Amino acid sequence: MKPRIAIPVPNSKRPLYARVALPQYERAIRSAGGEPVVIDPKATSSEIAQAVKGCDGILLPGSPADVDPEKYGATRHPDTAAADALRDNTDELLLQDAYNMRKPVFGICYGVQSLNVWRTGTLDQALPPGVKHSAGTKVAQAHRAEVDPESKLAAILRSAHALPESSEPTITVNSSHHQALETVGDGLRLVAWCPDDDVKEAVEGTAPDHFVLGVQWHPERTYDSEPVSRAMFQAFIRAAADWHEQLAKKQQDFESVR
Repeated sequence: MKPRIAIPVPNSKRPLYARVALPQYERAIRSAGGEPVVIDPKATSSEIAQAVKGCDGILLPGSPADVDPEKYGATRHPDTAAADALRDNTDELLLQDAYNMRKPVFGICYGVQSLNVWRTGTLDQALPPGVKHSAGTKVAQAHRAEVDPESKLAAILRSAHALPESSEPTITVNSSHHQALETVGDGLRLVAWCPDDDVKEAVEGTAPDHFVLGVQWHPERTYDSEPVSRAMFQAFIRAAADWHEQLAKKQQDFESVR
């Protein structure tokens, strides 16, 4: 059985955005060997909790919304977009389940920001000028990102031959965002950053027994063309498959209740 990955509809207020964006995540999950389980943010909390019980991992996608600054004790910046309370509630329910059960977590763009705030971190609502953090139609890659050579992320990329063997390995990323992580949340550590302005680009969990990865860029958009993108999705799906296998060994009736 393919590992089942819970993924919330990216935005509860903009159905057109969701219809365009969601298939990219679903396709990347399927290509990496998983089965996406779409979670409707408009569902009740009990319905969401019931749906995620049968999943082996969660993927938090991007969104045109911004996390409500009140959640991390900040005053709203004029450029901060409106929050999506239903998406926020869904992310919190999925993260609670994932951390309680040690299910793998993969956060992308808004998803890593949501993860970071849930882990008591903060966000930078106005990035410094100078570096383009949004790739456009003419520029596929926005900027460079340095990867901590001692990180789990580096190990994932090296094992897939997607990272140069150097003391300061660097990749190029297709970021598309106007906010980023500021204070890194509890149980997370910084593992990639833009060397030109120090904007935080990726974090991972510090617990050795729990796969948690969050990136500020959009690997779902470049799954077919970028080894880095494929390596991260494939590592996430492998972790979900391993989690499923371990739980199935502990609970003989696990499959029957899915």
